Amino acid sequence: MTWFEALFLGILQGVAEFLPISSSGHIVIGKELLGIETYGVTFEVVVHTATALSIITVFWREIWKLLSACFKFRYSEEVRFMLMLLVSMVPVFVVGIFFKKQVETIFGSGLILVGIMLLLTAVLLLLSQWKPAKSSPLRYWDALIIGLSQAIAVLPGLSRSGATISTGLMLGKDRSTVAKFSFLMVLIPILGEAFLDLTKGGFTPQQSGVSVLSLTIGFIAAYLTGFAACSWMMTLVKQAKLWGFALYCAVVGCFCLLYSLFL
Repeated sequence: MTWFEALFLGILQGVAEFLPISSSGHIVIGKELLGIETYGVTFEVVVHTATALSIITVFWREIWKLLSACFKFRYSEEVRFMLMLLVSMVPVFVVGIFFKKQVETIFGSGLILVGIMLLLTAVLLLLSQWKPAKSSPLRYWDALIIGLSQAIAVLPGLSRSGATISTGLMLGKDRSTVAKFSFLMVLIPILGEAFLDLTKGGFTPQQSGVSVLSLTIGFIAAYLTGFAACSWMMTLVKQAKLWGFALYCAVVGCFCLLYSLFL
């Protein structure tokens, strides 16, 4: 992987992580079209960590408020929100513990799976536009259902933000709350995964097939574009402007299927 390819994929990751178009799917598409060969998921872990840090940058005030409330040892709305975030992480934790190898194998499945999952993302985004007239408060059961969506979205091509935000909207929850919840719920899984992978090693150029320079450039590109995309996505969700992303996912999904079948 050259530094330019790392820059391109880092930008792709930063933008696609928050916009509901699937970052993992676009990384697979980018690698396929550019003919990039890497070993394992080292590059993916690095750029996902970068986007997690961009979430912290965007929501640092909210995160500080939530953490401060927890240390007051008194049940409050902030503590309730934190507990719901923990509940939402249970499904992806189960997938990470018991199905990690299977998930890594799936990432080598090619563009057919990516195309199908992008089409599914488009359907979810369209369905999310029809919701109850009145928004209801987020409950623990809702958090678990949204968490299940996040766990399923480990499949390349199925947008994590698209799946979780669409699920929250279809449950009739407030748009701003759903968007914030969707972005914050991914922090601990991503950072936890990065920590575990660091302790196992495999980040050397010989083991990963990616140079230190490329990893650094990919990280910086993903962080900067992720910061911009996260801020923009919050505005778009509030304004209910998700139709364009559904159309985009449908077009790219069809392209992936046609590319795999005929090229």
